[in-house]
Amino acid sequence: PYLGTACPVAPQQQRKQAIVLLIYMRSILFVVVMFAAAARAFTTVPRGSASGRFGVLARSMTAEAGEGKTVVDICTEKISAALGTDDVKVTGAYDDPNGSHITVEVYSDAFEGKRLVQRQQLVYKALWEELDSNAVHAVDSMGCKTPSEK
Repeated sequence: PYLGTACPVAPQQQRKQAIVLLIYMRSILFVVVMFAAAARAFTTVPRGSASGRFGVLARSMTAEAGEGKTVVDICTEKISAALGTDDVKVTGAYDDPNGSHITVEVYSDAFEGKRLVQRQQLVYKALWEELDSNAVHAVDSMGCKTPSEK
């Protein structure tokens, strides 16, 4: 019936098709961007190493620990020395003494008059070498109190 003449519905259909195509292209772009971000997140090399995760882990457990000391022992000593206290408890997560996740509980006079963030910064400063070398991946929880707050 429309031979030789323009179809009155064709421009509306073309517009709908263009909108559907645009939505489809945006969703594909979104998926590609998310996939690329996930790939980057799981393929980064840890700080301080060009040899990959296992090279850093092996080095941190042997060369740095030395004399049979664990990462937990080293962290305990560094926090004690930096804050001038012997009331420090560092534990590896999930009962792993060489674990890369640790929990810290420390009581020190150095925390007197400081806010919680400032107290945590003092502990992180003491642990910086271990964090930078990736011997310690994360501090899962940290309790920083003065002796009077026990």
